[in-house]
Amino acid sequence: MGPSGSGKSTLLNLLGALDEPTSGEIIFEGKPLRQQADLDRFRASTLGFVFQSFYLLPTLTALENVQIPMFESSLGARERVAKASELLALVGMTHREKHLPAKLSVGERQRVAIARALANDPKLLLADEPTGNLDTASGNMVLDLFDRLHRERGLTLVVITHDSHVCRSR
Repeated sequence: MGPSGSGKSTLLNLLGALDEPTSGEIIFEGKPLRQQADLDRFRASTLGFVFQSFYLLPTLTALENVQIPMFESSLGARERVAKASELLALVGMTHREKHLPAKLSVGERQRVAIARALANDPKLLLADEPTGNLDTASGNMVLDLFDRLHRERGLTLVVITHDSHVCRSR
């Protein structure tokens, strides 16, 4: 947690192997990130990203958006659809899986983005201001979902925020 400009997003970019540190190193599961042979593959198979801006593709349905990270996996088309449906159910979005992002509320788009971030069963979920664009009820729903993912799946989360309520409520 910290104010704008304090380095929160920079930290997230370093942890997510999107930026390289100017000194020191980032170690993940005992191995320096700089020793990863393929950082793209590492990110795709190990990390999930949830951004404040969602980055959903506007011409794809919620179900199709969740499948995007799975195209690099060994899953077939039916398996991708089934897994995307399961993830949308996990985030309470089954009833909206055929909708385009423009037809979803801001909170619903964030839940689709979270489902997409979980598509490849990441070990670490990195969330940059995941409640920043949400009303209080939607923000609390996202935070409750994060708590549930941690409790039930043992998922490790790093949540970046400037909102002290987000930190106090957890």
